[in-house]
Amino acid sequence: MKEGANLLITRETDYALRILRALSNGEQATAKDICRRELLPQQFAYKILKKLSRAGIVRITRGAEGGCRLAADLRKVSLYDLTQIMEDDNYISACMQPGYQCEWRQKNSPECRVNKQLLQIQRVLDEEFRAHSLYQMVFDSE
Repeated sequence: MKEGANLLITRETDYALRILRALSNGEQATAKDICRRELLPQQFAYKILKKLSRAGIVRITRGAEGGCRLAADLRKVSLYDLTQIMEDDNYISACMQPGYQCEWRQKNSPECRVNKQLLQIQRVLDEEFRAHSLYQMVFDSE
């Protein structure tokens, strides 16, 4: 595996965290300002801002005086919540997805020790992600 590979948090979630950091001062900012401050590609940021807006995390105001503003209390939104908003697939392995057809299990046994261990790891990771609010992530506070 390549060093530094990102297995759990996608670039999209990473950029969402940076956008939230840019808005954490409570002030309104344009997408362009956020991108400049956080070194983000602008067209990717628009897609992320739309997802954050649909989830009620960010409020977007259009027009000449428009911009983006934090709409949620980051203390009440966990890293787990953010990954659910941003990512289509939150599993550490494809075999954990609902409806996944595992050829090995079909041929050998409905019980798979590897799958069982991966499920346990997933539960631990999910719990850890739930334990960290976005406020903690942005402000690095305990």
